[in-house]
Amino acid sequence: MALADHLRELRNRVVKSVLAIVVITIIAAIYHKKIEDFLLTPLPHCTPDTADQYHGKCAQVSNIGLTAGFTWMLKVSLTAGVVATVPIWLYQVWAFVAPGLHKHEKKYAVIFMAAGAPLFLAGVGCAILVLPTTVDVLISFTPNHTTPILPPEDYLDIATRMVLVFGLAFEFPLLLVMLNMVGMVTGKRLLGWWRGMVMGITVFAAFATPSADPVSMLVLAAPIWALYFIAVAIALFNDKRKLRRNPDAGLSDEEASQLDLSVQPVAGAEMVEASTAPAAGAPVPATRHEQIDDIT
Repeated sequence: MALADHLRELRNRVVKSVLAIVVITIIAAIYHKKIEDFLLTPLPHCTPDTADQYHGKCAQVSNIGLTAGFTWMLKVSLTAGVVATVPIWLYQVWAFVAPGLHKHEKKYAVIFMAAGAPLFLAGVGCAILVLPTTVDVLISFTPNHTTPILPPEDYLDIATRMVLVFGLAFEFPLLLVMLNMVGMVTGKRLLGWWRGMVMGITVFAAFATPSADPVSMLVLAAPIWALYFIAVAIALFNDKRKLRRNPDAGLSDEEASQLDLSVQPVAGAEMVEASTAPAAGAPVPATRHEQIDDIT
């Protein structure tokens, strides 16, 4: 395809993705009250009846400003549209890239695309599960005899960040498998990195979760640990499969080939007589019959 055709194809894929997000966003806007109630459920709301129940550690959700409610509705609807259409826009990415791939590359790409959406949605579900604990921990830092006034936008920003961070973090093991499939890293090397990986994932989880409690950190870190070791197992299996198909797969690119430089005698050489007469004016050799071999 020419460059202009590629650009038109990219435009069509982007338009289809945006249209899907817009449609789901409109549907979410119609039912935004139910979505808002679901998102605000983890918040301990301050009322005269619940003040003692939460020991004063509760929040009063308040819209500040005339347009705050409309802005909150738009954010909720758009977030729902982006998250709900993950399989659609991932497929559009695949459909744009697929024509330039070989047959075996398409097979791997289909597997990655099929696994990418469930992993992202699993991260979203994990974020929703840990959100109540995160809210309780953050509100616990409120000084005594005070009630935090929480705008819904601030709460949605925290929830959205957790959803995106958890969803993308669950894609990390899939990235390792992709690197192994293209030959950039071996399963043995991935297994040798396990100590650093476990420590790095733990540190990432500590910074990624808004709260400082160990429960939220472990809820994010533990599934990624498990997915990392599953990715290592898949990489090791893939390396063994490559080795069975290609015995030279384990050779280093820097290793010199073994060359046989020994000289072997030529067998079957036959002696023949020269029959070509000397050219005019050329000196006549001392012997008319020169012995030469057939190879010469």
